[in-house]
Amino acid sequence: MSRNTIRIIILLASVLFIGLVTTQIFWVKKAFEITQNQTQHEIELALINVVQDIKDHTEDSTFLVDPVNMISPNFFRVQINEELQPFYLESMLQTEFLNREINYKFQYSIYNCFNDSIVYTKLVGNAKNTETENELEIPPSVKWDNDNHYFSVFFPSLDFEIISQMRFWVISSIVLIAVLIFFAYVINIILHQKRLSEIKNDFINNMTHELKTPISTISLASDVLMQKGIEENPERLHNYARIIKDENQRLQNQVERVLQIARLEKDELEMTKQQFDLHELIDLAVPTIEMNFGEKELKIKTKLDASNAMIWGDEMHITNVIFNLLDNAGKYGGDIPEIIIETRSLEKGIFITVSDKGLGIAKDQQKEIFEKFYRISTGNVHDVKGFGLGLHYVKTIVDAHNGKIKLNSKIAEGSQFELFFPYGTEIVK
Repeated sequence: MSRNTIRIIILLASVLFIGLVTTQIFWVKKAFEITQNQTQHEIELALINVVQDIKDHTEDSTFLVDPVNMISPNFFRVQINEELQPFYLESMLQTEFLNREINYKFQYSIYNCFNDSIVYTKLVGNAKNTETENELEIPPSVKWDNDNHYFSVFFPSLDFEIISQMRFWVISSIVLIAVLIFFAYVINIILHQKRLSEIKNDFINNMTHELKTPISTISLASDVLMQKGIEENPERLHNYARIIKDENQRLQNQVERVLQIARLEKDELEMTKQQFDLHELIDLAVPTIEMNFGEKELKIKTKLDASNAMIWGDEMHITNVIFNLLDNAGKYGGDIPEIIIETRSLEKGIFITVSDKGLGIAKDQQKEIFEKFYRISTGNVHDVKGFGLGLHYVKTIVDAHNGKIKLNSKIAEGSQFELFFPYGTEIVK
């Protein structure tokens, strides 16, 4: 399956995921609004019945226009013509709410119609439970412009009660979202496994290519040495023997690099800590790396400004770190690589940068550059040799010294690796 096909599938799956979640949220919200409107209507009908019961009890024939007003979704104001006894009002409210199955906690308040102050207020558990709760909640402020008496009913937990009635919607939404999250997780795992498979295949291809060259060279040199009369030309014999030795050493180095990473993964890599001068290490590494590139022109500039270059660590492994960074800068630095190594002292350690003006690394690849076996994709071209182990090794060694490493890079502008090694820090084993 091609990458474009995978991208299209991921895009469609994302659109479907967002669409399903949005639709579910819409219908849950719609169901909540419908249930809320039905509940508010039932409360208004119950309060109208309470007003009618009060009028019948007091034999009041006065007609009241819209005696019940909804001030907010959970707060209702009720107009009456007579003063009320609190417990009588509470009894009627509970009776009407119970008849309409409104079993919610409510707080009723009786007001002084002259100054809108609360004369009496009480919080009732629910229509079935007459036990009064001790903690009163403050209802919204209310003002009545007429001279009539009035009371209010406040439902402090109405929204929660409505949501609790929507168990089916809530549970189905949770299940749907959980299924979608699980689906997204599975897709992520599949893509991750596919990526690992691609990296593994790239590693096998690179390793095959890297090992095939010295093996072929050794085979050709061996064929020459087996020719009759080769012993009569000592110089030629020596040259081919040297070729076999060099290629054999190259094979050993490649195998050792793979084994070294394996030991790192198992925490079996031995480190010998000691204090050494990082500037001296860099001064020795620069001419060596220049020699390794042979005829390729390499420009390396050093700005070793750190006032204190003495660090505590494994000199061999930190040397390998510097070598790997310089080697990468040389390989990917263009036709004539220009490399700058800088150091400066910080309060708790030494700061190092290795910069080049080469190809640069795309932003989406920078997060993976330190992963084992990862190499920047260049198609099927093997102009840059390697297994994708160098930067993983660098990151592992830096972490083992309680240090930090960071990459800054832009395409066609070059790359800069920033390293920090603390002074006198014990190595993590």
